[in-house]
Amino acid sequence: MATSTKPYLIRALHQWCTDNDQTPYLVVHVDGRVTVPLEFVKNNEIILNIGYNATKNLQIDNNWVSFSARFGGTSRDIWVPVGNVLSIFSRETGEGMGFELEEPVTEAAPQSSVPEAEAEVKVEDKPPSRSHLRIVK
Repeated sequence: MATSTKPYLIRALHQWCTDNDQTPYLVVHVDGRVTVPLEFVKNNEIILNIGYNATKNLQIDNNWVSFSARFGGTSRDIWVPVGNVLSIFSRETGEGMGFELEEPVTEAAPQSSVPEAEAEVKVEDKPPSRSHLRIVK
């Protein structure tokens, strides 16, 4: 089976935004596999600024997007399976790309520094809504 093109496209659009002085944002479907600050989740989605000025130790590999960022003044570790990325777009222009929600891979999630009480919070599972992105010609 061929490797998914999704992580390559995410990396390419992140680089395109950065090269053009634009801010890359991710829209992520939140479920039990995602480690994000749940207080910022709306309708099982969170929008994350993944620009280098907003993140520390940003890694976009073939299975995970991970970084540290400040939310309300508190540094948080973020772990997102690539399959949960619904879109990447430029904040300034809205240009970007949407993706389908993918089934979980069998790989276990990396260990994070989330306190146990916070890790046990479960977000109700709803089907993802349609992307809010539109095609610009």
